[in-house]
Amino acid sequence: MIRINLLGQARPKATKQAVPLEATVQLVFLLVAIGLALAVLGITYMQDKKDLDQTNSRITSLRAEKASLEQIKAQVEQFERQKAVLQQRIDVIETLQKNRTGGQELLTMVANTVVHVDSLWLTSLDRKQDALNIEGEAGSINAVANFITQLQHSGYFQKVEMVETQENDIVKGTPTFNFKMTASVASSAPPSPAQGTQAGQRPGYRSASLQGRM
Repeated sequence: MIRINLLGQARPKATKQAVPLEATVQLVFLLVAIGLALAVLGITYMQDKKDLDQTNSRITSLRAEKASLEQIKAQVEQFERQKAVLQQRIDVIETLQKNRTGGQELLTMVANTVVHVDSLWLTSLDRKQDALNIEGEAGSINAVANFITQLQHSGYFQKVEMVETQENDIVKGTPTFNFKMTASVASSAPPSPAQGTQAGQRPGYRSASLQGRM
């Protein structure tokens, strides 16, 4: 498009409007603030991400440690059960060994006690733990009483009590008595078997027959 100036005068040039300096400064500050905010947000995001990664790694490590500890706990519980079973077996063996040794000592002590009493025989000896049931025959009531005294003075028995005694006719023309009594095995050590054997060899005492159930 062609424009013709009919006035013959030069057309004035349009003047540019100046931008105020204050607005420029505010714009610069705004851009700087936005840049700083973005930088702070970026740094904060990276730090939070790093912390989150470390936390997740720590959680994974703790879970693995927990699984390992649970496995160790299961092994310890299994060992404890095995230990309890073995200890029970050991206790049974020790109890059997103790009872076996104690039974030998008991028979020895009863025999050494019987030989101090004239006209008395034992027909049954039954032990259940520390309780002792004794049955036998005697030529007189005094022999039974003497046997009780010997048991009490032996140091191996305590709480000797008569359960039953009655006369029978096992030997015709000679009064005999059968008896039943109970006693408790004392916790103190019995006299030496050597002393009992020596005492059992004294003359003048009738040998005794003993049938024991241990």
